[in-house]
Amino acid sequence: MNELKTIANNKKARHDYFIEESFEAGIELCGTEVKSIRSGRVNLKDSWCSIEKGEIFVNGMHISPYEHGNIFNRDPMRVRRLLMHKKEINRLYGAVKQTGYSLIPISLYFKGSRVKMQIGLCRGKKLYDKREDMAKRTAKRDIERALKEQGR
Repeated sequence: MNELKTIANNKKARHDYFIEESFEAGIELCGTEVKSIRSGRVNLKDSWCSIEKGEIFVNGMHISPYEHGNIFNRDPMRVRRLLMHKKEINRLYGAVKQTGYSLIPISLYFKGSRVKMQIGLCRGKKLYDKREDMAKRTAKRDIERALKEQGR
């Protein structure tokens, strides 16, 4: 059984978008990028996915250079190719072009020894949706705090 070990989450994606559906994709890495990911030096905050010529790419993902690397370090902001089946890519392409959805990286994790990325087919939230989510989160936090104090 493959064990999942999450490395990075895109909290901003959950705040800014409704995630309609999620997909798992492999990611093509070079040089010392895997070592940097293992040490948790990756940021998905402002990243997005694009589909060009039947292939899917992740843009804006930052993988810090490995501190013990040298000439094998790559540009931290380079565009990286994702690995998915053609059928899935074509389906996502149709959803993005016809219905106006966005493809946003949600998380990066290890599945066994391989690096995988969860990407979401997302629809943007309006300002009032974001406020509603923040109010729910605050109310939940207040209830948990009150229950914790009552239990003392």
